[in-house]
Parts: sequence; C-alpha cells; structure tokens
Amino acid sequence: MTDGSSPWWNGDARQDPWRDPYSASAVVIPPPTSNGPPPEVIPDPDGPRRGFGLILLICLITALLAGGLGGTLGYVFATRSGVGGGSTLGAAPQDAPAAVQRAPESLAGVAKQVAPSVVTVRVTGAIGSGFVVSADGYVITNDHVVEGGGTEAMSVAFSDGSTASAKLVGRDPESDIAVIKVAKSGLPPIKFGNSDEIAVGDPVLAFGSPLALVNTVTSGIVSALDRTIQAGEPGGTTRYYAAIQTDAAVNQGNSGGPLVDAAGQVIGVNSVIRSVGGTDTEAGNIGLAFAIPINQARRVAEDIIDTGKARRTVIGAEVNTGNGSGTGGGGSGARLRSVNSPGPAAAAGLKAGDVVTKLDGHVLEDGTDLIALVRKYAPGATVAVEFRRSGKAETASVTLAADAK
Repeated sequence: MTDGSSPWWNGDARQDPWRDPYSASAVVIPPPTSNGPPPEVIPDPDGPRRGFGLILLICLITALLAGGLGGTLGYVFATRSGVGGGSTLGAAPQDAPAAVQRAPESLAGVAKQVAPSVVTVRVTGAIGSGFVVSADGYVITNDHVVEGGGTEAMSVAFSDGSTASAKLVGRDPESDIAVIKVAKSGLPPIKFGNSDEIAVGDPVLAFGSPLALVNTVTSGIVSALDRTIQAGEPGGTTRYYAAIQTDAAVNQGNSGGPLVDAAGQVIGVNSVIRSVGGTDTEAGNIGLAFAIPINQARRVAEDIIDTGKARRTVIGAEVNTGNGSGTGGGGSGARLRSVNSPGPAAAAGLKAGDVVTKLDGHVLEDGTDLIALVRKYAPGATVAVEFRRSGKAETASVTLAADAK
C-alpha cells in the first residue's frame, strides 16, 4: 500500500519504473559523452546507393585539369631554357651561361689565345710542330724536325684546318733550332716571354701534334731549370741543352711546339723527352720532357733570319764529356782538357787541367754541363766561374764569345 507521506516516494523514487508493477517499462540509453569515441554509423542496407557514374566523372575532370596544368608548366620551362619550339630550335642563346665564359687567364683561355699561332709541320711524311713568330710567316721549330726534309715537300697546317706550303730559311743543328717561312701573311704571332724569369713550380701548357694528334694541349709545371741534356743520333750531330724540364705530357710530334706560361707567352721550345723505351720509336711520355729556353731559341732564330746561320757561344776551351769527365771520375766538375789562346777562358786566366765547378752559380758535374750552360748565354755575356787548380779554389770572370764559324 502506498502512502504519499512515505519517504520512499520522495526524490527520484517517483521516476522509478518499478514503483508500480502495473506501469509500462522502458530502457533508456544515455547519450555519448564528449570524451568517448564517436558512435559507429552503420549504413542502412535498404537506403539509396550513390552511383559510380558520378565518381568516374569527378576523376575524369581531375585528370584533365592536372594534365592541362602540367603541359602549361612544361611549355613555360622549355621555352625559358631555349629548347622550345619552332624556328628557335637549336639557336644559340643570346646570353651564354657564366659557366662557358672562360676567363682569359684560365687554362682554357690561354689555350684559345695560343692555338692560332701553333702549326703542325709536315716534312717528307714526318710530323712535328712549330709556332708563328711574325705576321709575315716566320715559324720556329726544331732542327731535328726539318732534318733531311726537302723544301718542296714541306707544309704546315693551322688550328683552323687551313694549310700552306713552307720553305726552310735556315737551321742550326747544334742548338736544335730551325726557321721556316710559310707562304701566307697576316698570321697571328705568338707572344714571347722571358725564360730567365720563370721558376720551378710555375704552371705551363705544351702545344703540338703528339703522335700526329694535331691541336693537342697538355698542362703541367716547370719541374726543373737548366737541366743539361746531351742528345743526338749515333754518328750525327751531338746537341746540348740547358733545358726547362716539365711534367706536361710531351711525345713524338710535339717537337718544335711552344711551351707557354700562364699568361700565354712562349717560354720554351719542346725538344726532348726521356723514356724507359729502348729506342726513339718506343719513347713515350713518362712525365719528363725538356724545352729549349725561349731566350736562347729566339736569339738563334734571329741570327738565322738575319744572316742565314746562327752564332754558337763558346768559352774557348775543350773539355771531356760523359761519365767520369770530372776529377777522379767522380763527376765533381768539368776538367779543361785544353785552353785556346787567344780566347775567353785564356783571357780570364784559366789553364788546361783546371776543373770548373760552377758557372754563374750553377754547379757543374761534368763537361756536358759546361758546354750546355755556355750555349745558353749570348756571345758577349760575362759570367762568373769557380774552379780548382792544384786543389785550391779560385774564381774568374769570363766574357763569352761567338765561335769562328
């Protein structure tokens, strides 16, 4: 039995569905809280479905828009890079990129500057090199390049592929310098440097036609100065060089070509290589090449052009050459076998039997050193000489002269 005054009916009890066994029951599901996961939506299997046609239409429109945008961007980029269409295909750009603008002082800039002055010399089937020294066609090369060649069979080729006939002006076998004259004018002469001012370690470029590979340029440094070399074929002329040594790659066919400094000025004439090969035909570059100093080569060439022959610088004494030519066979100087009177050595007080140990500060190992170094200087040059006489060190000042040839 119920009584409205009973505490059980107060508060929430009035909402209790079980308060009255005759009242209707109901299950109430509370709403989800904000902190819980969202309720899973289960699609109605009997509800309407979205058609595939609409989805395909959206995909098609998206693809068309993407393709159009990509094509437009591709055309813009291609046009800006100089590859774009029509009559401009392959045309040179108006403003070349900075990467291809070689600075004049770069190796590429020096090579471009010097190349027009370098020639390939062809003499009776043989190939050598040379370089233009005057606009009217004088060319310096090695004597051994033109040796034995007939003037009618001599020609030169330039870096642009043009050719011209040439004739021999004169040659000096002992200095290994020759001058030829090209039947062409308006040529670009090479710039002359000063071989007395170069130093070991200076960068250099060697030009020529090694192994008949015309228009070849190699690079290196000055490896040594006044390297004395004795060369020549058995039974032929013996040549003496106080050479510039370089590690620039030089091979057969480079002979007569220019060795230039970083300013593009010729400082030497490539002339000799050293090799582990047993014969000249087996010789190849091993990083040892030698050039005649340009001051010497230029002086000889000017003599040949002016007089038809070159003056040879002498000290007025004869020496022994080869291994053991110094005192005691130890290579400690150049022993004077005889002294010509009158002559530069005799005038300076030198006598037969004296051993020259230094010439102008250069240490001498044997007679080859003395001959090669003397020929480097011009006739009339005065050089300091240190020598030993009876075990005592002495000095003298010698004015070199030209030989009587």
